[in-house]
Amino acid sequence: MSGKIITIAQQKGGSGKTTLAAHLAVALSRQSVLGARARVALLDCDPQGSLGEWFEAREATLGEDGTGLSFRTASGWGARREARSLARDYSFVVIDTPPKSDVESRPAIEVADLVAVPVQPTPIDLWATRPTLEMISKEGTSCLLVINRAQSRAALTQEMGIAIEALGHPAARARLGNRVGFAASMGRGLTLLETEPGSKGAAEIEALAAELRDLLAK
Repeated sequence: MSGKIITIAQQKGGSGKTTLAAHLAVALSRQSVLGARARVALLDCDPQGSLGEWFEAREATLGEDGTGLSFRTASGWGARREARSLARDYSFVVIDTPPKSDVESRPAIEVADLVAVPVQPTPIDLWATRPTLEMISKEGTSCLLVINRAQSRAALTQEMGIAIEALGHPAARARLGNRVGFAASMGRGLTLLETEPGSKGAAEIEALAAELRDLLAK
């Protein structure tokens, strides 16, 4: 049985794609599949290589055998082939894609079982997300908006809720707060799940991972 491929895509820069990819991968690796810990692979398709730098820092912090993940890189159409190959051996494959590049992102979107699109809850960010969603629609891939960097003490306004609905794609129930810990943990090759276990931020990413997994199971 092939594993599930989750692509993190957003053409707008600064949306938190790489941070989301790393955190989701770690969260998914802590869940069980058929009674055993899930095997998770990360695939970096972003030429900037930020996810690769994070993984190297993770190896330095935890040791090469202690990361709990596997890591590969690919570019362009090679991403589709590499993702399918990884899915034969892993429960989940999480792909990080570059911003502002249809050519690099499209194969990773095409091969995905689900595309997660991080978006900050502002009108400008929602408007800037439309090209990404249009590309996903053309490929016919399932998509889920992930509200990122939401103000923890402020509920989404009715205006924002309407704007999200107008995009024509579902939004995850789980939302990620605007927490310094998400980015701070990345510098050590870790995630908030490891630096602040039991925190609200850790609970948010665990809830999101569980929601994505439930969607993929359907």
